[in-house]
Amino acid sequence: MADRSAPGDIIIAPSILSADFARLGEEVRAIDDAGCDWIHVDVMDGHFVPNITIGPDVVQALRPHSKKVFDVHLMIAPCDPFIEAFAKAGSDIITVHAEAGPHLDRSLQLIKGFGKKAGVSITPSTHESTIAHVLDKIDLILVMTVNPGFGGQAFIPAQLDKIKAIRKMIGSRPIHLEVDGGINATTVALVAEAGANVIVAGSGVFKGGTYADNIAAIRRNAERARAAAA
Repeated sequence: MADRSAPGDIIIAPSILSADFARLGEEVRAIDDAGCDWIHVDVMDGHFVPNITIGPDVVQALRPHSKKVFDVHLMIAPCDPFIEAFAKAGSDIITVHAEAGPHLDRSLQLIKGFGKKAGVSITPSTHESTIAHVLDKIDLILVMTVNPGFGGQAFIPAQLDKIKAIRKMIGSRPIHLEVDGGINATTVALVAEAGANVIVAGSGVFKGGTYADNIAAIRRNAERARAAAA
């Protein structure tokens, strides 16, 4: 689906990892109606990360439930053999991990070859310099603010310096800076002030309160923090 957002816009992308898996289609429609901007889909293989979630067939099954951008985060290794399937399933953005294989540039070319936007994610222990030489091929950088594999983890404050460094690295390039892990209406202010503009929240959206209220609170606090930092 078309992404009409600019790289500087605050974008709220609820992670369906925290949704009710017995009602995924309904949950996607619910967060769409509640005002989310993107749908964040966490794909885990039980190998690269210690959990197994969903595959391309589920993405394809969910696609008719929303016209919002499907932001698909592949926490799998190897990733290249599965990029075509996720592209054809209806992904709009496909993000791969810098740590998932030896040929990141090739993986990004493959994503672009299927007409999709390409993202790179890095885990908490990976230095931002890892992505310096692929900035010409990416539309999004995803900083993990927890160790990937499970939802509901606590935010790692040490990642704030990395977010700030990547924001400087991006400069004027049209690249989104996304964060994922332990983000809620409180911690979002920290990452937005540091320079993130795409906010992934799982428990922060799906647990407690209404989806609409949770999304609105996260957006409001992110925009306030960004304005204060300007």
